[in-house]
Amino acid sequence: MPERRDSSISAIAALLFQGGIGVVGLAVMWLFDIPLLSGNLGPIETVLVGLAGAVATYLVLLLLTRSTWLFPDDLSSQMQALYNFAASFRWPVLVGLSILAGVGEELLFRGAIQGWLLQYTGPWTAVLAASVLFGLVHYVSFTYFLVATGLGLVLGTAYQLSGSLELVMVWHAVYDMLALYCLLLYPQWFGVNR
Repeated sequence: MPERRDSSISAIAALLFQGGIGVVGLAVMWLFDIPLLSGNLGPIETVLVGLAGAVATYLVLLLLTRSTWLFPDDLSSQMQALYNFAASFRWPVLVGLSILAGVGEELLFRGAIQGWLLQYTGPWTAVLAASVLFGLVHYVSFTYFLVATGLGLVLGTAYQLSGSLELVMVWHAVYDMLALYCLLLYPQWFGVNR
């Protein structure tokens, strides 16, 4: 019974943390009067483009991380830690974490940070700076930083070109769900032991 209770408490803590990121992003946008961009995509287009973008981005980053000349350090220890974290939760919690990360992190990094920088710099400087910050926040190794920064560049560019924060929220959430699904079902792809 205590193990189940600890698992429930850690699930609630993880969900609250991810949700809190979104609250911080919204607060920053409100405090600094940063406009929330919605673009011209309808709901179905937003979901379809987000799904396609997430799958394509995940596959490209997965293939790129296999290139030792591009990413020299081994990601298996970081993937093992991520696997252990994800395996401690049930799928509804992982889906909730993915959705909250997609919404919250995009509100903070694309909406607040990229939006604020856009008011004072050029669009690509804002995309690059927000992406590097995104990578730094996810830093566990240099390779993981590069992968996270690459994902940030893709999401920041998609936001800049589409003007749709909802699009990048869907893209990010689906990317996270896909990454967790592949890691938990095919850990051998990442050099992870069950």
